[in-house]
Amino acid sequence: MHLNDKNSPINSSISNSPISNSPISPLRRSLLGAVPALLLGRLALAQSSSGIRLRKLHNFEIRVSDPGRSARFYQGLFGMPVQARDGERLILKIGDSNQFMAIRPRLVDEPTAITHIGYTVEDYDLARLQAALEGMGFKPIAEPDSALPGLDNAMCTWVKRRGETSALFFADERGLIVQLSDPSYCGGGGPLGANCPAPEPVAPGLLRLQELNHFTAFVSDGAAANTFYQQAFDLKVQAYQGPNAPVTGIGDGHQFVMYAGAGGARAPATLNHGSFNMYDFDVDKVRAKLSDYGLSPRPEGQQTTGPLMHYVSLRQPERGGAPGGTPELYFTDPDGILLQLQDVTYCGGGGYLGSECLKDA
Repeated sequence: MHLNDKNSPINSSISNSPISNSPISPLRRSLLGAVPALLLGRLALAQSSSGIRLRKLHNFEIRVSDPGRSARFYQGLFGMPVQARDGERLILKIGDSNQFMAIRPRLVDEPTAITHIGYTVEDYDLARLQAALEGMGFKPIAEPDSALPGLDNAMCTWVKRRGETSALFFADERGLIVQLSDPSYCGGGGPLGANCPAPEPVAPGLLRLQELNHFTAFVSDGAAANTFYQQAFDLKVQAYQGPNAPVTGIGDGHQFVMYAGAGGARAPATLNHGSFNMYDFDVDKVRAKLSDYGLSPRPEGQQTTGPLMHYVSLRQPERGGAPGGTPELYFTDPDGILLQLQDVTYCGGGGYLGSECLKDA
């Protein structure tokens, strides 16, 4: 994970100034101390009463200018078969599981971007989850216009209905949109969205993915967001990328979400980038394959990243990386949407592969 450069292609920025290392326990104390008293009051309700246990990062959606072009790009690169179709919305399978990336056309005046992330939930029951969210202070509303930013419906929850399939969403206090689903969810039909046909045949890609690894969200208050998700859903910090940069783990010790941003101006949450795990991760070989596929290396010293580019950021020890840097590899798709590739062992921690994380996470 890397807090992306200033003037990123999806219009997000935060400071990348070096941060010195500190022992783990003071880091935890500094994180909790940063949470405003008002939010702590709300979190007190969520700590043990939500009853929602997140299992895995499971899906995400991107809105693009040309879905067919985007599908061809990702299929050629990763060999991702179509797992389901919903009109112009395509569901591309990630790795060998039913995890997926959804691609939909952007609406008029919508920027291309990652729109939301999805988790699987233990003991999925729509009515129970709705009641749990309402108990945490979320207001039930009718399905909103998909072009609206999440901040317009902050602290609201809704159900998106498609035939007999009901998909549950909420927008958190900072406007990040999240979907909750059963582990069998594949983006298809049936009450749980679990009825998908056999994946459509596709040629093998240049690179072989395993699964989703992480997302980085830029929000108005990163410390408050981290604390909310940790307390509301019983999640733990699994690594630190600096004393004020905790990595909130999801389930298996590898997946995580990082919420970045200092408290201050209230801006809509954005998903800066997502990341896949992949097999046979070798930085030089992967970069060579990206170049062979038509992506250009980002010029040395350039701080902006346009469409169809790739680059490597070396996360240094002051940000929890290895001596000499933990290589983190990024690329952009035809619309400039930023994604990351890492080894299957990557957990956002130390060591060359970023695989050294906290033991008690």
